[in-house]
Amino acid sequence: MPKPNDFDIPRLFYFESGNHFTGSRGSMDYRIDPDGDVMHLKAWHGLLCSELAEIEDTADVPLTQEGFDQMLAWLTAFWEKGQQKD
Repeated sequence: MPKPNDFDIPRLFYFESGNHFTGSRGSMDYRIDPDGDVMHLKAWHGLLCSELAEIEDTADVPLTQEGFDQMLAWLTAFWEKGQQKD
């Protein structure tokens, strides 16, 4: 199981407080937006911000510890998929 530090992601409480987060790992970028009891995830490659980039994948996970773990697994899978292209 990946750890939050693999992606520099704050802990669950940060998102429960309504904060969004953007980050990157290598050439991969991602955005996490809490909305009620769901977190919306976006991921893409490149130097553009999420508003200008071509979003390559999205997912929704529950705003729970289980959903947080699912988010880390989703980000890891997207990152690994991008590594295979390089």
